[in-house]
Amino acid sequence: MRINGRRQATVLAMLVLYADRVVSVDTLVDAVWPDSPPATARNQIAICVATLRKTFKQAGVTDLLITSPPGYLLAKGEHRVDVQEFLERADQGRDAARHGRTEEACTLFEEALSIWRGSALDETPGSRLEAEATRLEQMRLTLIEERAGLMLQLGRHRALTGELTELVARHPLREQCREHLMLALYRSGQRAEALDVFLAGRRLLTEQLGIEPGPGLRQLHDLILRDSPELTRPPAVVTPAPAAVHTIPAQLPAGVMAFTGRQREMASLDRLLKEPYNPHTPALATIVGVGGVGKTALAVHWASQVADQFPDGQLFADLRGYDEEQAPVSPAAVLDRFLRALGIAAPQVPADPDERASLLRSLLSTRKTLIVLDNVRSFHQLRPLLPGAGRSVVLATSRENLGDLTGDYTALSIRLRMLEPTEATALLIKLAGADRFGSDPVAVEQLGALCDCLPLALRIAGARLAAKPNLSVRSLVERLRDHRSRLDVLSPGEGGVRAGFRLTYRDLPAEAARMYRRLGLLRTADFAAWAGAAVLDTTVWHAEELIDHLVDAQLLEVAEAAPGRAARYRFQDLLRLFARERAESDEPEGETDAALERAFGAWLWLAEEAHRRIDGRDFPVGRPAAPAPGFLGELADELLGSPMDWFESERTAVTDVVAQAAETGRAGYAWMLTESAVPHFETKNYLEDWQRSAEQALASARRAGDEPGEATMLRLLGSLAIYQRRYEQAEGWNMAALRLLRTTGDLGGAALAQRNLAMCARFQGDWERALEYCEAALSGFHASGDIGNEAHLLGFQAQIELDRGNVGGALPLAQEAVALSRRTGSVRAEAQSVYRLAEVRLRAGDLGEAAEAFGSVLRLTRGEGDRVGEAHALRGLGQTQWSQGLLQAAGETLRQALEITDELADRFLYARVETDLGCVDALGGRCGEAAERFRRACAGFGEVGAQPWRAQAGRLLAAVQDAGGGEAPGGGGPGGLPHRSFTPEELTELLAHPAN
Repeated sequence: MRINGRRQATVLAMLVLYADRVVSVDTLVDAVWPDSPPATARNQIAICVATLRKTFKQAGVTDLLITSPPGYLLAKGEHRVDVQEFLERADQGRDAARHGRTEEACTLFEEALSIWRGSALDETPGSRLEAEATRLEQMRLTLIEERAGLMLQLGRHRALTGELTELVARHPLREQCREHLMLALYRSGQRAEALDVFLAGRRLLTEQLGIEPGPGLRQLHDLILRDSPELTRPPAVVTPAPAAVHTIPAQLPAGVMAFTGRQREMASLDRLLKEPYNPHTPALATIVGVGGVGKTALAVHWASQVADQFPDGQLFADLRGYDEEQAPVSPAAVLDRFLRALGIAAPQVPADPDERASLLRSLLSTRKTLIVLDNVRSFHQLRPLLPGAGRSVVLATSRENLGDLTGDYTALSIRLRMLEPTEATALLIKLAGADRFGSDPVAVEQLGALCDCLPLALRIAGARLAAKPNLSVRSLVERLRDHRSRLDVLSPGEGGVRAGFRLTYRDLPAEAARMYRRLGLLRTADFAAWAGAAVLDTTVWHAEELIDHLVDAQLLEVAEAAPGRAARYRFQDLLRLFARERAESDEPEGETDAALERAFGAWLWLAEEAHRRIDGRDFPVGRPAAPAPGFLGELADELLGSPMDWFESERTAVTDVVAQAAETGRAGYAWMLTESAVPHFETKNYLEDWQRSAEQALASARRAGDEPGEATMLRLLGSLAIYQRRYEQAEGWNMAALRLLRTTGDLGGAALAQRNLAMCARFQGDWERALEYCEAALSGFHASGDIGNEAHLLGFQAQIELDRGNVGGALPLAQEAVALSRRTGSVRAEAQSVYRLAEVRLRAGDLGEAAEAFGSVLRLTRGEGDRVGEAHALRGLGQTQWSQGLLQAAGETLRQALEITDELADRFLYARVETDLGCVDALGGRCGEAAERFRRACAGFGEVGAQPWRAQAGRLLAAVQDAGGGEAPGGGGPGGLPHRSFTPEELTELLAHPAN
């Protein structure tokens, strides 16, 4: 089987490289066209994938390429992918090496390297794939170096000299290769050749880069010059020094049972053993994380795996920095224990702490020792215990970042997070037994999620299941689902998860503790720093300081944020539950409610202000605006510089606040916040967010007897139904809203409901009733001073006049709508009005002006990220282009519109685009293809009940069938005659009624 063409080869290479993972269409476009992709790039990617599927199908493979939004996935299944086999063998080899199985590790590395057959991706050019090829080649070279190191440990130096000589010649700047070659040559009796390899490398580095060789090469050179005995034995072989010289401590505690996962962290720690030796600063790593995340377990497990690489022993001390009952251990006490463990008699241990630290540094300067310091509270507690020089390694665990390390030491810092879901599942199975989960695999995943994948919580849950054979996994899951009892279940006695959190919370400064527990009251998935300012009633600057303290204490996480946007923060669920408990216990009466009121008020004010800036008009109409929170000050302009971006960053938070406000009896916040967010829901097509928020707010308003809120949510649900083309349902919602709005005297709200009813009537083809509702709504908008909606309604009236065939009456209405919308300063309002004017120009036959207007709408909507508006603009521009006879341009424009309709799942707009594409086919003489498109358009209009448009598509279908389009696409007309071409004028006449 052969893949033809560079594009197909590139697409396949990207999918293979990321087998079993979704590769987005954008990534594939970037790989195929790294500089300037064509407008049709996404379509061409789809064609490439289709062609690849066809090629694979011919080879008997049908399940390899799967469409999985936002791109495609190569499902490996039983198929073999060489790059993945290489990586799997390499990982297996490293694991074997870590566990001391050196011979097995060499074999696995050789198997991995044997998979290579020439250069990676050598037939697929392009910057993206060239970068991938470079990455793979570096991985291969690294594995060769690791294998060479293992062979040196096994004493196979003679077999390495030829291979390493060739490798150094091809990659002269790789110092690890050169170091291995020097050692292999020396052990083979070629001392002079080994020194010559060093000198050649030094010349190359100084002449080409202006730098000296690294510490590893320099130290090996010195050892060879001295004929050091250390070079004559493999590093893995430990030769204990005589007891008279020094004692070899072995203080590591036993590891935890069923240690699971953490392969990435183990690999990072392994680098401590591979980094070039620096004689002036110690090798140091810190593992930082919240209580119960497994810091000690990881430190002890790794230390136990590499203990044999420290011939001078292992020291361990628990510094008790976070003990609930005992004070932290002083550095002086630890120094006393370490010195005695290293052979210093008790009477010879200095009394002065500084002298003890100096003596420890002196002893360690010539030794290679592993020092594990658990539960370090501060850098002040750690510093006296650090070696000054030598080949020792220090591994410290802490609940807080030991920030002072970054100044004087090059420290590896590992922030230990929760286990991956698959690792959590594996740990539970190890603890409770596979038989407990075999019949309910979903329950074990849920159990892991409810434990936050926190190792301590998982161990408690697993132990409970192991100790109680009659306790089903499903029963334990149901108990943990109740947030009121989850911490109780995972905190047996006075210990467990709650105790670990309590120790960290206990040591927080008072203000940071108050911030933590009040933030725990929020049920949002994440939040910005200003939300912390709201709950604490302080400045945003001060709130950021306190939140940073909580992040350092591992009580909050920094959530991923889009580039250029402010940081956002989030809780793990268990930490949020603990914070909420502390708020209920520690906050004075009334403070929790006050904190929530301030936070909800801040979200509402920002959302209303963002709505105002998007629409360019007063909002809300008919009720007073939310008061501006004093703590925001000048920050509001910074936050809302791009109102739509603010809504996007707060998307999940807004819906979460609506839900919490609705559930806690704060109906006003729920419905007002929902109303404020509608421009965002509409522009971004977040219809599920819109519906869920409106329904929750409606239920809350009804429970509270809040008639304005109930009426507003009925109207918004009606607007949503119009957006979804469910016009009968929309009419019901809006009629119910109108009755309530008239009762409450809300003129602006009633006008909006009447405008919605006009849309329903127009869609059903009842132009007269639509105009009646328009007149009533126009009066309401005028009375309430709502210029933005008045402009929108004028544009809508212009559209109705077009539907009635009154082009002359439509033009002044559309022009007035544009002028009025520009007065508001709202880009969104201007785009809508210019679109209506473009439709009028198109119907009037002013095709140049129509094309210019649709182009303006396209620029405006793309600038706002308005995908719905963009699709409408493309459709209108495409119709204008085929009306001008520009069939190729029209086809490309309309296919772009079709892609967006698929993304939006808008069946009405899809049918309209299919209608226009059918017109392009008919104008090109492809009546068979046109007929198929018109049939699809008829079906689409029928699905949403758009009967006037369905009738229009039906007339077009009949016309092309009469012209010979009843045959299959590509066939001839009746009697074998070729299809005739239509003219733009003929199709325009068929489209005259109705137009949208």
